[in-house]
Amino acid sequence: MRLRIFTEPQQGASYETQLAVARAAEDLGFDAFFRSDHYLVMGGGTGEPGPTDSWVTLGALARETSRIRLGTLVTAGTFRLPGPLAIAVAQVDRMSGGRVDIGLGTGWYEAEHTAYGIPFPSLGERFARLEEQLQLVTGLWRTPPGERFSFSGEYYTVADSPALPKPVRPEGPPVIIGGTGARRTPRIAALYADEYNVPFHVPEDTGAAYERVREACREQGRARPLVYSVAQVVCCGRDEAEVRRRADAIGRDADDMRREGLAGTPGEIVDKIGRFAELGAECVYLQVLDLDDLEHIELIAAEVLAKV
Repeated sequence: MRLRIFTEPQQGASYETQLAVARAAEDLGFDAFFRSDHYLVMGGGTGEPGPTDSWVTLGALARETSRIRLGTLVTAGTFRLPGPLAIAVAQVDRMSGGRVDIGLGTGWYEAEHTAYGIPFPSLGERFARLEEQLQLVTGLWRTPPGERFSFSGEYYTVADSPALPKPVRPEGPPVIIGGTGARRTPRIAALYADEYNVPFHVPEDTGAAYERVREACREQGRARPLVYSVAQVVCCGRDEAEVRRRADAIGRDADDMRREGLAGTPGEIVDKIGRFAELGAECVYLQVLDLDDLEHIELIAAEVLAKV
């Protein structure tokens, strides 16, 4: 079981804060540092000092870290054209020495699109665009050196592209598809993903989502193994008082988090991670919402990471 630190910087985190968390995650032995791809604060708060672009941030972190993997959960397909996205991710992958994963999704938060002048098509169109984006991005990466890449779709056309720059691996960085949709998400995951992620669901719902994707893999005749993962908000404390203090700090109810996320003492969290492992999960993204509380990450490393 791999544990990854997953952050939401749009809630109010500078680059320096993200760097401190990424370095702590690397030094403490976590597998990866991931961040969301959002431009607007959610819920309460001002969001100051303001949003930071995910791939600009990860490019900088690529030069400030040496071991930990870096990625997004997930990049919004509405934010970037597929060609420039393929270029940016390949460049960050090169800058990191091949330590990049990319989650790619439809985009869902309409308010941030309105706030920054980004078109927000219907859900059906966003899914159709996502599938073309996946074909384009992976096609550009996997085109052999010296050859050209072309693609003609309903929304995107690429003609005679040199398909540069190349990522470190010939097949490109691992692609993560997430969500719990009943039809389109399982099919897209089966066709294009290296990893399928279920975010913020209880084990029972997670297991059902995994089964839908496994069935889609069988229908598509997929032979290549697929990694299964989960994302869970984490709130760990040595005792009940510490659990509740950390829950209060992020505006959450500790009892709700126990049911819906990973909250409690280290032993409680290890046990719940075990339930996800029984369903087939190989990787857990621990969503850390208070990025100033590095002692929280240290506790998880010492009492949870060491046991799973």
